[in-house]
Amino acid sequence: MTAGAIWVLLTIIAELSFTSLNIFGDAASEQGEFIDDAFVLLMLLAIPILTFVITMIGYVFFKFRAKGDELEDSAPTRTHTKWVGFWLIWTTVLCLVVIVHPGYTGLLEIRQTSAEEPDLTVNVTGRRWQWMYEYEGRGVQLLMKDDTLVLPNHSLIRFNITAEDQDVIHSFWIPAFRMKIDAVPGLTTYMDVNTTEIGHFNDDVNFRVQCAELCGKDHSLMFTRVEVVEPAEFEQWITNR
Repeated sequence: MTAGAIWVLLTIIAELSFTSLNIFGDAASEQGEFIDDAFVLLMLLAIPILTFVITMIGYVFFKFRAKGDELEDSAPTRTHTKWVGFWLIWTTVLCLVVIVHPGYTGLLEIRQTSAEEPDLTVNVTGRRWQWMYEYEGRGVQLLMKDDTLVLPNHSLIRFNITAEDQDVIHSFWIPAFRMKIDAVPGLTTYMDVNTTEIGHFNDDVNFRVQCAELCGKDHSLMFTRVEVVEPAEFEQWITNR
């Protein structure tokens, strides 16, 4: 079997194996779906390059391995203009393509929601080592890290995120939404999420707020359970609080 045939075979096996796996679970937001689509596309483009490199390394190992007691090296190859030119052109074109799509187009899709009026605004403050939440205009605050952050489904939610002035940088991350942004002392950042799936931390650990910035000894414990419910159930929860 030639090196080319091995490369094609490895590529097919790797592509089929990757597309059959659900590595991160289902995304629970529109933005998460964009991000998952971009990740899949980038992986499908990267796999042939990975298998090509692996195939060439294996080919060189076997083709040019030492034979018998030969001690002399073969004549050195100074350059290979055609292959170098081909590789530079191919990788440049590939980089330009992914910068445009899914890079630029995906960023535009995610930012389209920023011009819309959110259905719910949640003010988030990070401090070592817990998150504090305020449902803006609803009179509800969550101060204990063992509380559950309840959110309505099929809603545009805006998180205004900061950290206490004398604290350190944290990172606000909800894996189920695939969205993450830093919580910086003295600065307010924001993150928009369009929820699409009902879920709870007890059923899917991706439904959690997790600090993704190493922030001290209890960094790994800085998380909050997340539950996404129907809007009517959310309003009832707000009333009960």
